[in-house]
Amino acid sequence: MGNLLEVKNLTKKFGGVTAVNDVSFQVGEGEIVAVIGPNGAGKTTLFNMISSFIQPTVGEVLFKDQKLTGKKIFDLAPLGISRTFQNLQIFSNMTVLENVMMGTSVKLKTNVFSAGFRLPVVKRDESKAYQAAYKVLEMMQLTHLMHEQAGQLSYGQQKKVEFARAIVYDPALIMLDEPMAGLNDAETNTMAGYISDLKKKGHSFLFVEHKMATIMQIADRIVVLDFGTKIAEGTPEEIQKNEKVISAYLGEEAI
Repeated sequence: MGNLLEVKNLTKKFGGVTAVNDVSFQVGEGEIVAVIGPNGAGKTTLFNMISSFIQPTVGEVLFKDQKLTGKKIFDLAPLGISRTFQNLQIFSNMTVLENVMMGTSVKLKTNVFSAGFRLPVVKRDESKAYQAAYKVLEMMQLTHLMHEQAGQLSYGQQKKVEFARAIVYDPALIMLDEPMAGLNDAETNTMAGYISDLKKKGHSFLFVEHKMATIMQIADRIVVLDFGTKIAEGTPEEIQKNEKVISAYLGEEAI
């Protein structure tokens, strides 16, 4: 299994504050890697650097041996990278189907000219987008809601819509920022099942999450941050026994 993503010595400074300090790790093909750490550990800042939402002060990110550092966030989707955000990002006034179809745009050929003149390519693209979106909605048992406005759904259903939009164009790497946040136990287990099933199909995942039981269940490897620095990396079993991790979460007296 080769490395799909390589994070090399990423550092981010905001003025005199170092939010992330010299973090390195890899994500292999068909691998699930979780990033964990106490609140304020730098997890989202790290995620934002990897996905080109912000640029690092030092370090670089490689995807399939191609340098991502310096690219714009919209450059990543055509390369095969999708991500969700910590704060739910959906189009509330659009239907569930329309939300998910939006995720297919990276693979379509329609542009302003062809759309304006309703050229044949537009109809073909619309058909492809519909079929791809319907397939994902069917997998996630959302077809009965496909014509509902996304803003009218429950929070858990909206999280599923956001996830569906992130996976609909078949990206190689799916980055999820707290995908289980706000979900109940049943919804969390369902989301974990989707991630595990997609891994079996060859997708890779990098995700930030606080629900430790879920992380231990589905992650192949875990990267642990504390005060912006990587303090541990290993399998779930190794992380559970790591004294630095126990100390970071529970305090020195826990050792």
